[in-house]
Amino acid sequence: MIKVSDTARKKIIDLMKDDGFDAAIDYVRVGVKSGGCSGLSYDLKFDKTKSDDDKIFVDNDITIAIEKKSFLYLAGTILEFSGGINGKGFIFNNPNANRTCGCGESFSL
Repeated sequence: MIKVSDTARKKIIDLMKDDGFDAAIDYVRVGVKSGGCSGLSYDLKFDKTKSDDDKIFVDNDITIAIEKKSFLYLAGTILEFSGGINGKGFIFNNPNANRTCGCGESFSL
C-alpha cells in the first residue's frame, strides 16, 4: 500500500484538474523503472484506465494504480509533496530503498 500525505493530496487534485483528470474517478499511476543515478527511478503520472496487472489502493481520497511488478519496490511508501522556495515537488519516502540519490528521484534496494 502507498500512503498519500495531505500536502501531496492537495497538489495531486490541483494537477489532475489542470490536466483534465478528475481525482474522484481517475488514477495516479505510480511505478518503478530502470534508470537514474541510483539504478531505479520513480514514475508518477495520471491515468484514466487500469489494467488487469494493476493493484489499486485508495488513501486520503486518492486512487493509486501500481503495476504488480512495481508493487514490491513501493510497498509502504508515503507520497509527499514539498513546495516553496527549496521544495523538490513529489517525494517518495520509501522504506524499501537502501540508498537514494541526492535529488531523491532514484533509489536502489
